[in-house]
Formats: sequence, C-alpha cells, structure tokens
Amino acid sequence: MNTGGFSPVVQPETNETMSIASSTTLHTAFPDAVARTREALSHQGFGVLTEIDMKATLKAKLGEDMEDYLILGACNPPLAHRAVTIDRQIGLPRLM
Repeated sequence: MNTGGFSPVVQPETNETMSIASSTTLHTAFPDAVARTREALSHQGFGVLTEIDMKATLKAKLGEDMEDYLILGACNPPLAHRAVTIDRQIGLPRLM
C-alpha cells in the first residue's frame, strides 16, 4: 500500500519543479499504516494538528468515490518556531 506520493510544486519565479513529498510503501492495511505513521511522527517530535479524510470529504461534497486517503497535518514545535523565526511567510501556500 502506498502511503505517500510525489507532489510537484512549480515555483512561479523559475518555473522549475521540485518535490515536496516523500513516500514509503507499507504492505499492511490502511488503518495500520495510519497508526504506524502517527507513531513514526511522534518518535520524531511531531504531533498531528489536523486530519483530512479525503475519501469521506469527496464523497460528501461531490458524491465521488476514491481509495482511502488521509492527510495528516503534522507539526514539530521547535522546528516550526525556528522556521517562523527565520521567515514569517514560511506557512504561506506555494502556487502549483
């Protein structure tokens, strides 16, 4: 089961593509993959702040079916503090 994917971002200034994601394949059931991902994040000092169930959201909003797809918004407070201290705009979305 693929728990990640490649998400290219095109920087408007340079029109170059860079990867902002990494992926790992786990051969397990989706709930187990989610639990293992949460545990791995925790071991690295990250907490899950947000959770978006894309499958449920797209079904409710558009009537569309898709495979299990969960977005976990994770944060490591010391790293976040350091990043926002360096650049206050670090949290702004990038145009794709």
